[in-house]
Amino acid sequence: MDERAREFLTDLLETPSPAGYETRGQRRWLEYVTDVSDETWTDDYGNALAVAEGEPDAPAIALTGHVDEIGFIVRTIDDDGFVRPGPVGGADATVSRGQHVTVHTADGPVSGVVGQTAIHLRDGADDPDVSDLWIDVGAEDGDTARERVEVGDPITASSTYTRLGDDRLAGRGLDNRVGLWAVAEGFRRAVEGEAEATVYAVSTVQEEVGRRGAEMVGFDLEVDAVVAVDVTHALDYPSAPSEKASAIDLGEGPVVGRGSTNHPVVCQAVRKAATDAGIDVQLEALGTSTGTDAEAFYTARGGTPTQVVSVPSRYMHTPAEVIDLEDLTDVATLLGAFALEAGEYDDFAVDV
Repeated sequence: MDERAREFLTDLLETPSPAGYETRGQRRWLEYVTDVSDETWTDDYGNALAVAEGEPDAPAIALTGHVDEIGFIVRTIDDDGFVRPGPVGGADATVSRGQHVTVHTADGPVSGVVGQTAIHLRDGADDPDVSDLWIDVGAEDGDTARERVEVGDPITASSTYTRLGDDRLAGRGLDNRVGLWAVAEGFRRAVEGEAEATVYAVSTVQEEVGRRGAEMVGFDLEVDAVVAVDVTHALDYPSAPSEKASAIDLGEGPVVGRGSTNHPVVCQAVRKAATDAGIDVQLEALGTSTGTDAEAFYTARGGTPTQVVSVPSRYMHTPAEVIDLEDLTDVATLLGAFALEAGEYDDFAVDV
């Protein structure tokens, strides 16, 4: 990973982008891809797109990732000055108590902590709901708190990221800023390799609340194939529920989904590109759904061949998600390789 790409990854991870409030993350992503794009644009909800035009008779493909992260939202402020949060996406209350958080207000960030009754005073274990949480912003009463924050302000964990050893990265919101980084890097590599195919890079909003941004983009974007990049569960840790998913390990390469949404021809093309680039991949069975933006893209415009490629990640939807940096760079390399080989295909339709 060169210095420019490393700085871009750092910027993405340090830029809060909760679902519905993604503007800052989109600005940073567009800054990075603009230099290698023929055109960039956004739609009314902030989905961001870039394109590198290819040969007139070559197919068009899209590399996509979502910019938004999970978090909370100020649901109400009680008269004692405590903020009561609601969820933004699949926020996990069990790992939120005792965390430092930031409320992103119109006047700037406000620091807070998620309250937790001391272990000395608790009776047994409990499994809280988000509605059970409260955030202490240091206000003495409700009026003081309401001067600092407003109902509807988004909230994220205050932590960003840290390196674990030489090869691994831990932090909040790696889902899916790491996938989005790989999309930008794969796009850059496709452009530098002078891909025959027209290549779109897409950064969608609101995946964490129902893949809404991908539904918007898929309505208008006419391409022959889509590769949606996200994270998936690595289960190589103690007590992992290995019976619930495919056996995926950190450091063993990008993950290629098979089944349901994943299009067999695009899947095979991605696997061929990996082989040609000397990249080992892991396979994931996704027999019902993928839980990613692919669900919106593959049914768009009467059906668009779509494939999921994932970065293995431990501890998803916590403030301490963990990935392997070699897996991440290999995903970017794989995306670039697929884009460069896409011009070899007339289309990606199944042969019935």
